Amino acid sequence: MAAATIVHDTSEAVELCPAYGLYLKPITKMTISVALPQLKQPGKSISNWEVMERLKGMVHNHQFSTLRISKSTMDFIRFEGEVENKSLVKSFLACLDGKTIKLSGFSDILKVRAAEFKIDFPTRHDWDSFFRDAKDMNETLPGERPDTIHLEGLPCKWFALKESGSEKPSEDVLVKVFEKFGEIRNVDIPMLDPYREEMTGRNFHTFSFGGHLNFEAYVQYREYVGFIQAMSALRGMKLMYKGEDGKAVACNIKVSFDSTKHLSDASIKKRQLERQKLQELEQQREEQKRREKEAEERQRAEERKQKELEELERERKEEKLRKREQKQRDRELRRNQKKLEKLQAEEQKQLQEKIKLEERKLLLAQRNLQSIRLIAELLSRAKVPGGSLCSRQPRPGCPRCPPLKCGRRHGAISPPAAAVATKPALMPRMTAPAREGVALVCR
Repeated sequence: MAAATIVHDTSEAVELCPAYGLYLKPITKMTISVALPQLKQPGKSISNWEVMERLKGMVHNHQFSTLRISKSTMDFIRFEGEVENKSLVKSFLACLDGKTIKLSGFSDILKVRAAEFKIDFPTRHDWDSFFRDAKDMNETLPGERPDTIHLEGLPCKWFALKESGSEKPSEDVLVKVFEKFGEIRNVDIPMLDPYREEMTGRNFHTFSFGGHLNFEAYVQYREYVGFIQAMSALRGMKLMYKGEDGKAVACNIKVSFDSTKHLSDASIKKRQLERQKLQELEQQREEQKRREKEAEERQRAEERKQKELEELERERKEEKLRKREQKQRDRELRRNQKKLEKLQAEEQKQLQEKIKLEERKLLLAQRNLQSIRLIAELLSRAKVPGGSLCSRQPRPGCPRCPPLKCGRRHGAISPPAAAVATKPALMPRMTAPAREGVALVCR
């Protein structure tokens, strides 16, 4: 459907449901055709925009509410124009119909034809003949007779509950709007049924060119007179919404009678059965999804548990490996420590032996030195001038004679031998050379 347009003049509006700001406004459209001449020069063309501007200039002090191109060929250009009020249509037609346009650069004259827009709306003869000739219709049953109106292009926002804050249309609002023409038996808004698109394979969410969401609806009257009054009131009208601020907008809607038994008892029952099947199918799908989700969660839990076990096993192996490496390091450290202690002990032992050896050498050197000094001292004392021979037998009281007698002379010994005897510590242990020297002296 066409986009909603702003309405500046609401004087011709008819009340539909003032409580919801809904009115009916007459459709004030016209069709304008401009015949195009044969283009003799190649490369030249006629500008649609220039023709449109010329048409706007031909209406003098008035202006179109909307003017658009509906069809363009090599022979003609067809425009659809709309004005504010029904009374202006005749004056516009008088200014346009039978007139000509002269375009710059073209010698030919363009002829203009204008006529009131022919509205595509069913008549009483149409529905009476349809239901009379249809063999599958029983006019005694609701929905199979002319009692249902099919509406398309209704703006959702205009039929929404004000207190709900939602932009979805409401069946209650739809009933309140159209019960003006008679008692309503049933209504249906397909877009409110979540299973309807799946049942019919149709998309009931439609957008207009203005970007507003539109919907379609079915209104069934209990009496035939209500249907007649509603169709008569909607003929040649468009829907207008007037806000609390006084601004009004209008949009074209498509109105027809229902020829599909949409609100017949059999169709309603069939939709209910299909809806029930779809609900059961949806429950099965949800149950399947739930089971799949639970299975997936269990699988994730098992994978997580397996991962935790693998992580624990890996940590255990790493801990075991660390302990093994630590033991190996400790064992290697103890081994190195023992080697070090052994080396230190050996070095200490070698050092002690070396010290003992040096001490032994020093002691031997000291004893040799003492022996040499003693021998020298003894030799110096053994030199006696004019000494007499001494017998082999020692003389009593003679401190100079050895225990055995010798035939040598002994001189005076100075200092006395007793002085030597008073120093036994000088020679606690005589070495072999010293003993030989003493023996020699004694001989």
